Amino acid sequence: MKNKELIFHIENIADYNINNNHSTLHPLVTVLDYSKASIRDWGDIDTVIFKYGLYCILLKDVKCGDIVYGREYYDYQAGTLVFFAPGQIARMDIPKTPYQPMGYGLIFHPDLVTGTPLSKLLQESNIFSYRTNEALHISDEERQVVLDCFARINQELKLPIDKNSKKIISANIELFLSYCERFYDRQFISREQVNKGILSKFESLLNKYFQSEKPYSQGLPSVSYFADALHLSANYFGDLIKRETGKTVKEYIHIKLIEVAKDMVIREDKTINEIAFSLGFKYSQHFTRLFKQKVGKTPNEFRHLN
Repeated sequence: MKNKELIFHIENIADYNINNNHSTLHPLVTVLDYSKASIRDWGDIDTVIFKYGLYCILLKDVKCGDIVYGREYYDYQAGTLVFFAPGQIARMDIPKTPYQPMGYGLIFHPDLVTGTPLSKLLQESNIFSYRTNEALHISDEERQVVLDCFARINQELKLPIDKNSKKIISANIELFLSYCERFYDRQFISREQVNKGILSKFESLLNKYFQSEKPYSQGLPSVSYFADALHLSANYFGDLIKRETGKTVKEYIHIKLIEVAKDMVIREDKTINEIAFSLGFKYSQHFTRLFKQKVGKTPNEFRHLN
């Protein structure tokens, strides 16, 4: 039987409020208590495709079907924060029985942050580009901080809109996201053993890459190449490696590259140009420049000394 899908567009605050039984207090932002929404009964629909035109931060208090972003299932459960940004698309496999949504949400339009410090924070933050198998799992204490932030924003929404409303609301959202950054830092630490497993797999993949013909045929490996192989987003993977090693993924790749290059320069009879091409460089001068930057000598100088 063919899978029945429904496409659900999330791009208007007023419509989203109506769908969840909430009044619209501000045209560009809302705080939702999903327990006030009607019981979800999707009928014979198997999958709902959510297309986001708004920023959506959801604190899930009940698991209501498996959510897929990209090719990966979200690692979410009760007490999990998930983040969506405009332009993102997620798929939810619908339960076969009706359910009552539970939890809270902060939803805001991109226009709300235009011209505010929050706009820069959103551009620089990686939170919205993490996949949801990298969702934020919060403790009871952290959950209360989240709810307090939502309550402050909602309290401001209940006041008449004036010239200060946008500044105060965006400042409170900025404060909330700063807490989320702190919670993610804690999660990186609390999942240290998982992270070390990822680091070990990354090192193994890096070794295998340079032991194969891939550098010659595909060029130097990218951050996204390893992130995809480890089923992580490039930003989350980069942040994880930075926290674990103090180095960026690119720096880590260069360390391995120079390690392999030094061995080849000494051990093999290939010319420097041949070594450069076999390591994935399009131009040998780029290899020579990087080698001298990292080693302090050109490949030829290093070869003669050894």
